[in-house]
Amino acid sequence: MKKVLLLGASGSIGSQSIDVINASKGEFVLTAFSVGNRTEIVDEILKTHKEVKHVYVIDKEKARSFASKYKNIHFYSGKNGLAKLTNKADYDMCVDALVGFAGFEPAILALKRNKILCLANKEALVSGGTLISKYLVTGHGKLYPIDSEHVAIAKCLNGVNPRDVKKIIITASGGALRNVPIEDLDKMSKDDALKHPTWKMGNKITIDCATMMNKGFEVIEAWYLYHYPLDQIEIKMHDESLVHSMVELKDGTLIVDYGKPDMHNPIAWAMYEGNVEYETLKIKSLSELKDCHFHEYDPKRYPCTELAKKCMVTSASKMIALNAANEVAVNRFLKDEIKFTDIAKIVKKVVDQTPIIYKPSLCTIKSLDKKARKAATL
Repeated sequence: MKKVLLLGASGSIGSQSIDVINASKGEFVLTAFSVGNRTEIVDEILKTHKEVKHVYVIDKEKARSFASKYKNIHFYSGKNGLAKLTNKADYDMCVDALVGFAGFEPAILALKRNKILCLANKEALVSGGTLISKYLVTGHGKLYPIDSEHVAIAKCLNGVNPRDVKKIIITASGGALRNVPIEDLDKMSKDDALKHPTWKMGNKITIDCATMMNKGFEVIEAWYLYHYPLDQIEIKMHDESLVHSMVELKDGTLIVDYGKPDMHNPIAWAMYEGNVEYETLKIKSLSELKDCHFHEYDPKRYPCTELAKKCMVTSASKMIALNAANEVAVNRFLKDEIKFTDIAKIVKKVVDQTPIIYKPSLCTIKSLDKKARKAATL
């Protein structure tokens, strides 16, 4: 039985992680969790998960209220509350389903405590991949991705000789605005951009899908996770989101992870540390997948993706600025403060003015993140 700390329990990945825990027949037990503003689910989770002893909520007053109600549970809140939760809770596995930079430091702290980290938070590797890699190579903890694309890549690479790999292919739906002419993108509202054609996700990641910043992040993640150079990582547009990613071998064989768009399976793969039954397809051509449509990726249409790739090969500091500025710009778009096309412009401006630093410390990462956020609001 593994004790689980679930960060972001009220979100889409968090709620599905609870489904996996509930279906595990005692193989996992929830002992700690965090929620954001949706504190109404705290009572519901505590009612069905009696082993929970540590909980984080953002609001200090609500934390005090819960603490007075549940005398045997430690409640945390405020700026340093997540760090305290991650450091003090009793757990074997941390499922990091937080959105944004908030998920980075808990990921580092979990690895420092030599825990299993199941990572759904893209921003942790984008902003702190150098530090995370440092902990992993020195034997601190284990990391399993939850992103459907990276779980798919892991499945397709299983048992394959790295020398036989020609390229890794990350599939992309293109998001809600994929069929909108480029010249009309500046007219698109947040409601337009939030209508994802195949996945149901939170607002931030849905906008990242529309800009395809998420694919830029996924290229960076694949680079850190699987150690293939940029020229061996390709993006392929795919309408139905049935193929989650592929690996092409030098002999022309395509190894494909195929299935309905459902995050329960990638979450389970990560939590069971890859020890789940799965099948991949081996085909010679994408034309063999009769119910799937594929298109070439257009770099001109998705400047955020191209900027992310450029940051990846430039420096760690550029990736930190990329993530921070994107979070701010997306939030501003969701508040109707800027146009959809302004997201890419703001992020590029901030990245361009960020100095090159190759191996920033945790303190420097936080400082760069703060400066980039401030610059993105101007």
